[in-house]
Amino acid sequence: MTPAAPDTWHAALDRLQRSAVPHVLATQVTSAGSTPREPGARMVITRDSIFDTLGGGTFEWQTISAARDYLQQQRYGFHLEAFSLGGRSGQCCGGFVNILLEVFAGVDAHVAIFGAGHVGREIVNLSAPLPWQRLWFDSRPNIFSDQDQQQPRTSFHKLDDARVQVADLPPNSHVLVLTHSHDEDYALIAALIERDDIASIGLIGSDSKWASFKGRLKRAGYAADTIERVRCPIGRIHDAKLHNKTPYAIALTAVTELLWLADTPPGPDTRGLAPQALQRLLDESSATSS
Repeated sequence: MTPAAPDTWHAALDRLQRSAVPHVLATQVTSAGSTPREPGARMVITRDSIFDTLGGGTFEWQTISAARDYLQQQRYGFHLEAFSLGGRSGQCCGGFVNILLEVFAGVDAHVAIFGAGHVGREIVNLSAPLPWQRLWFDSRPNIFSDQDQQQPRTSFHKLDDARVQVADLPPNSHVLVLTHSHDEDYALIAALIERDDIASIGLIGSDSKWASFKGRLKRAGYAADTIERVRCPIGRIHDAKLHNKTPYAIALTAVTELLWLADTPPGPDTRGLAPQALQRLLDESSATSS
């Protein structure tokens, strides 16, 4: 059995919730007869660590095994496990316990943000409370401040090679491209549209910028349906233009758009949809929730 880590279950739970690591909270909810621990005992389980204890023995090992199976199968939510300490667990206590397993995914979405300029920073600040794992990239040295490093669920990366770093993104990532360089933006877009497992691709810019990029991509041999997976400008809802062009306003619309996109489970029917199809999806979701 994996030895227990030194953190208490509540300290580990707080840290794992903040860092967005998938984990399971195991709680003994009922007991009958002789049992190692009392109702209310808890432990926290990750894929490679355990924190605190439900009393040890075969019953605890089976709890850990069940928790890790749920993590591996991505079966998030609530699961109730029953243990007879003289039967299923092969222990001699003779009691009976029910264990509630709360399986947490850690994050609802992975969001890659290329660019640490004014809009990029506002997007990171606005999305900080959301259950997203953010990957933040920029090619400029020392662009990320000490204050940036305090952002929750955020990793920081030097953008050196667009093709390599796009290839390393997690499947089903939502990506926003808003660097300080049009050449960097173009290299990122060209690399992104070659991946068919990217959930969504957004590019900051004007209609004229996108017209220029589309022309370059077509001349480079990319198919029209592949190119049309890109949303540009980002944050445009119902094809309306935003007249307020402050970084905060642009970021607010971009995060709002991402909220709808990230709320849609990824799959072959939704991944990499063209902006028009995504807009229909957003409209249908909005109508359903209203």
